[in-house]
Amino acid sequence: MNDETSLQELFRSLHFFVTPPHPCSYLSDKQATTVFLDPNADVSMIHYTHLARLGFRRSGEHIYRPECDGCDLCIPARVPVNDFKPNRSQSRCFKKNQDLILNIRDSEFDESHFQLYQRYMQNRHPGGGMDSDDPQSYEHVIRSSWSDTQLIEFFLDEHLVAVAVVDVFIDGLSAVYTFFDPEYTQRSLGVFAILSEIELARQKNLKWLYLGYWNPQSRKMAYKNQYTPLELFIDNQWNRQE
Repeated sequence: MNDETSLQELFRSLHFFVTPPHPCSYLSDKQATTVFLDPNADVSMIHYTHLARLGFRRSGEHIYRPECDGCDLCIPARVPVNDFKPNRSQSRCFKKNQDLILNIRDSEFDESHFQLYQRYMQNRHPGGGMDSDDPQSYEHVIRSSWSDTQLIEFFLDEHLVAVAVVDVFIDGLSAVYTFFDPEYTQRSLGVFAILSEIELARQKNLKWLYLGYWNPQSRKMAYKNQYTPLELFIDNQWNRQE
């Protein structure tokens, strides 16, 4: 059985659904449509690895991809980690944070993580519906019942300053979410987390760090083109951007 036949067998039992148009989370003047994998599907990290190669991403238990009528601005992005070269600003950030200690652990609920997440959300998204104090909403961020997910803890001495959530694919990592102590904004901990994830992927002999969606018109997403070279999934194929 060749690779193409194996892939067809892998996806034969999967079904997908399309949402009605709804307000776009990134561009206020746009309507969005999303394709979701059947939430009742018996999914594994093998499925998710191949779906990520087709531009899909995980949110909690759900695997999805934007499929908007008349708009293709949300473009899947990934970094080929062995070719990545930090720019001057990223190199300064990496050097600045060499006093931090990193620890990798399973994606289980931890009260200190949850408190840090609350402080981050209340500072970055006050009153936006994301600053919920509901532990179940938080667990939706950090894990799902089927995913291979890990948490990277960042400590300054014994003080937890950041947590990065990553999914572990067969051939890459997916940067799910990062939250950090707002008092340490000057350290650019979001940038340092991505740099650390790139290095972790290299150490694991993985090829890519998936960054989710890049949208040149959204400030929240546009920063991703600072990590070069970057591969963008356009017209159903990955295109390298130097």
